[in-house]
Amino acid sequence: MNVTAQDEKNKTVRRRMLDLHDVQVGKVPHDSPWVRNVRLQFLQDGQRKEWDVIKIHDSVCLIIFNISRKKLVFVRQFRPAVYYAFLPEKQDVIDVERYPATLGVTLELCAGIVDKDKPLVEIAREELREECGYEAPTSSFKEITTYLSSASASAKQTLFYVEVTDDMHIHPGGGSESEGELIEVVELSIPELRDYMKSKEIHSPSSFLFGVSWFLFNKSEYCS
Repeated sequence: MNVTAQDEKNKTVRRRMLDLHDVQVGKVPHDSPWVRNVRLQFLQDGQRKEWDVIKIHDSVCLIIFNISRKKLVFVRQFRPAVYYAFLPEKQDVIDVERYPATLGVTLELCAGIVDKDKPLVEIAREELREECGYEAPTSSFKEITTYLSSASASAKQTLFYVEVTDDMHIHPGGGSESEGELIEVVELSIPELRDYMKSKEIHSPSSFLFGVSWFLFNKSEYCS
């Protein structure tokens, strides 16, 4: 694995990721390929109720452990939904000096949506190669479990575990250029991960916390 090349790629991705301008807030179009809003109406315990639901794609995510250097492999990227949580309401054009892109940058597990007619393990394998630059056979992947992505959105996520080596690293990763992805590859040792988990505020989604907890509980041979 060429660590220098990876560092240089990360620097380039980070610079491009934080180059944020002309941010505007608008309504979601009815034909959005990513989310669909529906209103669920039902009778529960004799009471008529309504609930607005967001339908999103199912997804896969990966806990990746590099056994050559005893490090977990994560990704860091800008998430517009996270960024939006920091923005003031009723403001169409956003002042990026006051609300910089760093507010929306998260540390996550490598992941991808299920938008292809392929086995989940094959989608996980493609995401590993595309986002993190590792080529691993499907036999290396262990399917851990499937759970709800969120209690407020209609989708499931399947968690995989895979061990990789430096020899499996074929390129610096970074996501799909054609899809406009800007993904930074982040490697943390077990002590570095534990320090991050002790942070007062963790800028990561719940799937990250679940995946890391699974690893710490089930791969204790790597955590001592």
